[in-house]
Amino acid sequence: MRRRRGRGALFALLIALGVGTTGFFAGQAFSQPGFGPFGHGGWHGRGFMMGQMDPAQIEDRADRLVRHLAIEVDATNEQQERLRAVAKSAVRDLVPMREKAHAARQRAHELLLAPTIDRTAIEALRAEQIALVDTASKRVVQAVADAASILSAEQRRKIEDRMRPHPGFWGWRR
Repeated sequence: MRRRRGRGALFALLIALGVGTTGFFAGQAFSQPGFGPFGHGGWHGRGFMMGQMDPAQIEDRADRLVRHLAIEVDATNEQQERLRAVAKSAVRDLVPMREKAHAARQRAHELLLAPTIDRTAIEALRAEQIALVDTASKRVVQAVADAASILSAEQRRKIEDRMRPHPGFWGWRR
């Protein structure tokens, strides 16, 4: 009986650590400078979820990305306009989520630096952040699916070919 209880406690601890680690990295992706858990600025400095870019800058960057993609896959003007509309809509939906993640980061600091630790409030904040990450993930997947439906199978293959690793600098084709 004791042995089972010990295994159950160990299992619960491992699950808690896994959930905590996942929440930490997801929160970092939304709130740190740059995109990713360690706050690197990506290839060109600022990441999409970085706090220093205003919504207009983010929308402009997304528009440039779509135009670049359209050239790479030989998209028609109609396809390009539809892709730009998908990207613009996704950015408009995702930017407020980014702002919520930044506010939650500040709230986490306040909770963890308070004289007494409010575990209920910390748990509520964690649950909110998991829901926010889930909502953002669903919106990104929706935008990717919408964009894929605009492109032909051959155009989607071109994107896949460009993303496939190959020998070279960092293993990616330019």
